[in-house]
Amino acid sequence: MASWALELLGFSLSLLGLIGTLIATILPHWWRSAHVGANIITAVAHVKGLWMECVWHSTGVYQCQVHRSQLALPADLRAARAMMVISCLLAVLAAAAAVVGMRCTRCAEGSPAKASVAGSGGIGFVAAGLLCLVPVAWSTSDIVTDFYDPTLPAGMKYEIGQALYLGFLSSALSMLGGALLCTSCLGSGMPFPPHSRAGVFPSSRSVPKGDHAPSLTSASHSGYRLNDYV
Repeated sequence: MASWALELLGFSLSLLGLIGTLIATILPHWWRSAHVGANIITAVAHVKGLWMECVWHSTGVYQCQVHRSQLALPADLRAARAMMVISCLLAVLAAAAAVVGMRCTRCAEGSPAKASVAGSGGIGFVAAGLLCLVPVAWSTSDIVTDFYDPTLPAGMKYEIGQALYLGFLSSALSMLGGALLCTSCLGSGMPFPPHSRAGVFPSSRSVPKGDHAPSLTSASHSGYRLNDYV
């Protein structure tokens, strides 16, 4: 029962990580304009993401422009796109494998490979979390480096957006949930443990050499021996 609860906890955390990764991939709030120096009071705020760039005006108008040209994008942005998409796809496949392999489901019930399938799902979630962590940490490092660069104008500096915080949290949940799934499946490699209770299998007793089972020729019936009638 404890291993079932551990599997459910790991799968729930991994599923939350998958949802968070999807949201972080879609949201444009990866980079947001920094209000420093002469840019403290401004009527326009810029936010940029993997797929679009948005502008928010103080009047309440919110406009977004999708990145139309793929080849014109920087190499790091294209790499971040690819990693986040692969992370989402890998997490979906890991979720499907975990559903099949968990002992609380009826899929492939009784199969000796059921625990291995659940373990592969946990490994997939860990890999998906790592793929999500790399572009998020990479983008955060670039933002911090540019922010403290004295040669960069204040109007070109950005701060860490909400999507990056969500990406860090999602990657942590995916890796933690995947690790819990792998841990819960370590002790379930033998789905049918041998019975240890007495009486399940007949016990065999060795017969000493020279002893023989009684037969009709040597057995006595009603106190008379068979040899008395010969």
